Amino acid sequence: MLSPVFPPTSLRLFSSSVADAGAQFSRLASATPRLLFCDHHVCPATGPAGEELLTDVAWLGSDGASKVLVLISGTHGAEGWAGSAVQADFLQQATERGWQPPADTAVLLIHALNPWGMAWDRRCDHDGIDLNRNFIDFDQPPPPNSGYLALRDLLMLEDSRARAEGLRLYAEKHGQTALEIAVSGGQYMDPVGPFFGGFGKSHARQLIEKLINDFTLGEKQLAVIDLHTGLGPYGYGEIICDHQPDSDGTRVARNWYGDAVTLPLAGTSSSVPKLGLMDYGWHAIMNASSCFVTLEYGTYGTEPLFDTILADHRLHATSPIDWSSAHTQQVKNTMRRHFCPPDKQWQEMVLWRGRQVIRLALEGLQH
Repeated sequence: MLSPVFPPTSLRLFSSSVADAGAQFSRLASATPRLLFCDHHVCPATGPAGEELLTDVAWLGSDGASKVLVLISGTHGAEGWAGSAVQADFLQQATERGWQPPADTAVLLIHALNPWGMAWDRRCDHDGIDLNRNFIDFDQPPPPNSGYLALRDLLMLEDSRARAEGLRLYAEKHGQTALEIAVSGGQYMDPVGPFFGGFGKSHARQLIEKLINDFTLGEKQLAVIDLHTGLGPYGYGEIICDHQPDSDGTRVARNWYGDAVTLPLAGTSSSVPKLGLMDYGWHAIMNASSCFVTLEYGTYGTEPLFDTILADHRLHATSPIDWSSAHTQQVKNTMRRHFCPPDKQWQEMVLWRGRQVIRLALEGLQH
């Protein structure tokens, strides 16, 4: 009989509540060798039961390290369950094996960047902002998305057949990539709608900028990995690089992660080019030996992804919602299942790929 890839104890790292995920992170971080500190940042909004919500931040290694691996979970709240498990697995492995960061290297873990989205099973934050569309210059006019304006009313239709037919016709006329950019590329006029980039800096963006400043990350060599789910083949962890194809960041990513790296701007990724990605905020402070990648775990495909997200936005279009109602719970259960399938095979693939990509990043920082 072959041994399982991961024991049942590893799969229990996939938490079912934000409180459990946060407690697990703090417990594992506290037991980790070379923990410098573990801090907590309070979200300005509460969970469905009125509970306080936290983003946890831990630093492993010397505060003077010139090389830093940054692991981020929960940028899109509903996608945070898998990212939280990957971070917990890393901390558990470090403790069990007595692992310490290589010389002159530290690890910064940002757990549940958007805890409100995790608690409410939403991708956006409490202001309806998609954090991965929020990193634009708000001192300038927001970038337009005429495709979204053309599709907005169609996207919010309850009639799934009419919506699907309208989207099909748009794709037939403009192409599938244009459709995906129109829907998910980012928009800055409709707070109720999907992929809203905000009217100003989100709470999470301000926290990221504070951490960059507090840890003088602009002076470090960085390997940033942002953990996401929902796009691409089931269970596969795609390494998405949103640096310009001919940039130092792309060169570094390919050196570290090999030919598995995909580029939205070159049309080689399951993701299309987007506005206001958090990547861009990190790109601005990175040196020529650093890179930012998204580790994206696939689930059920793009069409079900859009259907699931749109159902959640229609639910919240008129607030407040009745959290205990059957309809609400149906929508939320669909969100949870899409972004974190309760499938042991999928969970094993998530943890295995997480270990591999983290190892490659640490090795890359040493060379």
